[in-house]
Amino acid sequence: MYIILGSGRAGYHAARHFKDIGKGCTLVDINPERTESLKEMGFENVVEGDITSEDLLRRLNIEQAKGVAILTIDMELNIRAARKVREISGEVPIILRAGRQDASEEIKGLEVDEIIYPASAVAEKAVQSLERLEVKKNLKRLRSIVKEAKKNIAIVVQDNPDPDAIASAMSLKRIIEKMGKVADIIYGGKIGYEENKALINLLEIDTVPISKIKDIKSYSKVALIEASLPGENNSLPEDIRPDIIIDHHPYDPAKVSADYIDIRPELGATSTIMTEYLTELGLEVSEELATLLLYGIKTDTGCFTRGTKPKDLQAVALLYPRASQELLTKIETPLMSSETLDVLGEAIKNRRAIGSLLLANAGFIRDRDTLPQAADHLLKLEGVATVLVYGLTKDVVHVSARNRDIRINLGEAMEIAFGDIGEAGGHPTAAAAKIKLGLFGDAKDKGLLLKLAEEAVTDRFLKVVGVEEKK
Repeated sequence: MYIILGSGRAGYHAARHFKDIGKGCTLVDINPERTESLKEMGFENVVEGDITSEDLLRRLNIEQAKGVAILTIDMELNIRAARKVREISGEVPIILRAGRQDASEEIKGLEVDEIIYPASAVAEKAVQSLERLEVKKNLKRLRSIVKEAKKNIAIVVQDNPDPDAIASAMSLKRIIEKMGKVADIIYGGKIGYEENKALINLLEIDTVPISKIKDIKSYSKVALIEASLPGENNSLPEDIRPDIIIDHHPYDPAKVSADYIDIRPELGATSTIMTEYLTELGLEVSEELATLLLYGIKTDTGCFTRGTKPKDLQAVALLYPRASQELLTKIETPLMSSETLDVLGEAIKNRRAIGSLLLANAGFIRDRDTLPQAADHLLKLEGVATVLVYGLTKDVVHVSARNRDIRINLGEAMEIAFGDIGEAGGHPTAAAAKIKLGLFGDAKDKGLLLKLAEEAVTDRFLKVVGVEEKK
């Protein structure tokens, strides 16, 4: 049983909440008219009396209470009541309402567990409400754009889409379909990561390679998900201006253009944004979609170890009870392909350590998604804090990096090292880059190509992170 001392507005609303969720509480107030009114409202456990009375508090078995909330508007009265409760019991949890933010000196020595400042509580609620209203306004604009579509809508995701991109695209597709329109999920590159292949197959997700699209301009509207600039880490032609952009990666506002833009670099995953959309629209989230969104947040935040914000965790709390743990396990534990094993073996064989930094040349590869998998495995090695793995496809050098050294912002380092000669970026703990082979000349000898690539990649990266290799 919870005990609420003081049944003014705050005490009443607290008791109302306990009643609504089926938890018992006892209300105590010195005002007989107020206690009688509460009884008439259906509150069963209402006691009239002085909240600072030791006899009354002992009769209430205060030491057996699950918790005590002292919520009158009289701070001095609250302090006296808290002192009396603590004299009776040194263990019962106490929450105390304070009238002023600077009241901490007066409360010192009371050993209360938590202090509530009404002004702060109101401000927090106001901010939450404003954020919710902003989302509501944004969704109204999104609905308007979708309704304008005369034909199908293209949802273009990043090249070689990861779980966050796939989950976000699936969510937007569901939203668009609920608005009475049809959408296709379109990607460039290939779906290579074993986990990504598993979730596509297990959830039977329909995706269309952009190579099979005759003319992307035939779509009535274009949405760009998990990317913000056409042609940058995605295969949307640069001359096409997207109608909708939803992403969570850092961006330059001066370069991004669309009728609808929702980019939140402060969040750990775009799946968090889409969970918020689905919730605000009141759409049912299926077990499969909840699993997909949960996995999207989990992977993009590195199992909640990088860039995770309260909103990400709020989304997880909403999704977790609805997700299938059996399906999640199947997605997370796919069989490793022989190609991934070969690349990992090559990276291990060609690795070289410089302090806690590990550099690994994976040689020629067919699937760029094998590189981040190799980087993930190499980061598990003892004494390794930063990993850079690179490999060559037919005409591109691909670089993947992982990091747990708090002194290095990997995304910034990769951008500085390779941004002027290719595409690069990412998060402080995970980043990637790709550089066209043409920059290394017209060398035909594969061995020479590997050497040129190795020198260009490692020299640039080592210079940026301030590591000097001993010759």
